[in-house]
Amino acid sequence: MRATRGAARTFIPVVALGALLCVLPALRGGAGTPWITVALLTGLYLACELPGRRPFSGSSVPIRAGSFFPLLLAAAFLLPPAAAALVAVPGSLVGRVEQPPFTARRVWRAAQLALTVWAASSVHGLFGGTATLGGPGLLPDLPHAILPACAAALAFSLVLTALDGAILVAAERLPLRRAWSGLLPRSLGPHLVHGLAGLMMAVLWRGPYGPLSALIVLLPMYISCWVFAQYHREHAAHRATIRALVQAVDIKDTYTRGHSERVGRASVLIARELGMGQDRLEVVRFAGILHDVGKLGVPTRVLRKDGPLTPEERQVIELHPEYGHEIVRGIGFLGEARAAILHHHERLDGSGYPYGLSGREIPEFARVVAVADAFDAMTSTRSYRRGRPVPAALEELKRCAGTQFDPQMVRALVRGLERHGWSAVTAAGTADEPGLPGPRCGRAQSAGAPRRSGGLDHVPQPQSPAPAPQSPADRRG
Repeated sequence: MRATRGAARTFIPVVALGALLCVLPALRGGAGTPWITVALLTGLYLACELPGRRPFSGSSVPIRAGSFFPLLLAAAFLLPPAAAALVAVPGSLVGRVEQPPFTARRVWRAAQLALTVWAASSVHGLFGGTATLGGPGLLPDLPHAILPACAAALAFSLVLTALDGAILVAAERLPLRRAWSGLLPRSLGPHLVHGLAGLMMAVLWRGPYGPLSALIVLLPMYISCWVFAQYHREHAAHRATIRALVQAVDIKDTYTRGHSERVGRASVLIARELGMGQDRLEVVRFAGILHDVGKLGVPTRVLRKDGPLTPEERQVIELHPEYGHEIVRGIGFLGEARAAILHHHERLDGSGYPYGLSGREIPEFARVVAVADAFDAMTSTRSYRRGRPVPAALEELKRCAGTQFDPQMVRALVRGLERHGWSAVTAAGTADEPGLPGPRCGRAQSAGAPRRSGGLDHVPQPQSPAPAPQSPADRRG
């Protein structure tokens, strides 16, 4: 939100006032607040939030793991409600905020977590959880300590998600149903796990070795949370990169809209049948999705040209695998996908492009993507012709196996489709590379399609009763 909306300007101070009322009892004289425990837990939570404020060891990315909820829940188990709420405030006020208004967001986060921890501590005490943690000379009452801890984690999740949804309504004007939709189911499981981790920390804290033993557990736990968070951030960045490139291609060449995603799915279908591991499945999906990214280097007038292409225009389009390889050269996570983008138009008999590779010289991912690409091109419905039925497309692939396509990849696609099918909905309304003529696998091509360069197939066409003039729309790339 660029500016705090009127409703949020009222709502945030109200929640902040509620949080202040929650922590005030701990600040009164004679309240018996265990300040040493409060100071230690507050300092630990502050230390967990500070790394997100700046890059680490020269990196441009802060090492942020997000709010460390196990520590807050441990505070809820170890301290009275008012003191537990106080633990969340300093760390929340100094934590990293990614978007303006920064002050309002920090105040909101501190107030939200103070109320949430106060509620969790209150429920934990209500269920008699404090007495189950043990203490000097007393063993923890396990497994009876688990029920109060889970009840507190449930209260933690309920209050946190309720406040999350409320601020979305106030600040972003989302409808009530949308604001809370899915928040609790997504967060309840992780919060229960955080509660059990917090319980373990609290039991150790109360044990004979005191806070030191809890700190020994806390450090690897925090590092694990950080690694997990970094993995998800990196994965999200990868997906955003892929989406941006695919959207750029779709905007430039409307004939291919949806084609890239379907080629990615078909490539995964083939790769699964080949027994590839999960890490390679994701890379082959990237290869299928990005196989046509080189179109960004082809002039738009050539991609969208109506009518036959000149020899010079054909040469320009035949450069798109090399353009694509140059575009993705520096994207390290693509791995083998980069070779597939460069070589997905090579043919098994050596008559493909850009380098005329043959047989096993063609990278495995390129052979996978070539079959997936041809299959989707044949089964896609275009403005100038209807898509072929799946059985007819598979027959064409089998006919050209050994010359244009790798027979192993064709067989894998057939097996995958027998297991899972291919929705007709996913095969509607897109095309493959426009305007690019390519080598045949030995049969004449069908005629009768409009003479336009957009929407070119680079797949084999069925046998015609007699040779007929070749339509640019039905030539292969």
